[in-house]
Amino acid sequence: MRTRVLSFGRKLAILAAAMLGLSAFAAQAQEAASRPKSVVRIAVEGAYPPFNFIDANNELQGFEVELLKSLCEAMDTECELVQHEWDGIIRALVNREYDAVMSSLEITERRQKRIAFSDPYYRIPAVFIGSKETAPGAVTPAAMAGKKIGTIERTDHEAYLKTFYKNSEIVLYAKAEEANLDLLVGRIDAVFADELLLSKFLGTREGACCHIVGDAPAEPAYKRESYGIGLRKEDEELRERFNRAIAQVKADGTYDRIRAKYFPFDIK
Repeated sequence: MRTRVLSFGRKLAILAAAMLGLSAFAAQAQEAASRPKSVVRIAVEGAYPPFNFIDANNELQGFEVELLKSLCEAMDTECELVQHEWDGIIRALVNREYDAVMSSLEITERRQKRIAFSDPYYRIPAVFIGSKETAPGAVTPAAMAGKKIGTIERTDHEAYLKTFYKNSEIVLYAKAEEANLDLLVGRIDAVFADELLLSKFLGTREGACCHIVGDAPAEPAYKRESYGIGLRKEDEELRERFNRAIAQVKADGTYDRIRAKYFPFDIK
């Protein structure tokens, strides 16, 4: 069996070629590392605490701001936060003044005709509250038959109650504060609304009268309000990147760590 023996010159040539290749690879890696990351500009209103607000240092803060920073880190993307007033925030997105909106933008059929949305990054559950004399328990249509239930007019909560709680008296109010006051003085038996809104009332001195009687029942299910990142319909790749980042921060515990700083209940 013959063994091929390379000449000294041939060995040098191979070594030189390998070193040249490594040098070229290192140069490409260095160039990629020094190349600036793509910047994604994201609009935030800054006037809806605790989701987003302006602090004493005139900086954007809140649940959404912290979550947004974690999403950008998960995407390995540089993000620039743009404060924009609520009026016209979608129009400015469509006009390419920024790349996305993360400012408690509810996912609705009407908005989906204009823009795309990421997967929901928070949902607000609905609950029934009643006086402390009312024991926590079932809040199904059968259990609430004959009861007076207050809710805010022209909302999903009104539509839900009128659809499923036909044997209850539905009392409509322009504002949650009005419904809560009537509950306080005993004019109604319960208030049905989103848990965030009602938790604020329960945390006040007046709210000491009452407590959560029960969550919206599993059957018939209440379709919780869902909120997502708004994007232009053509930016499908950016939408998928946000979706992957949302899934990642939920899976690794980052989401719950941030959420716990602002809300005492689950909003996933």
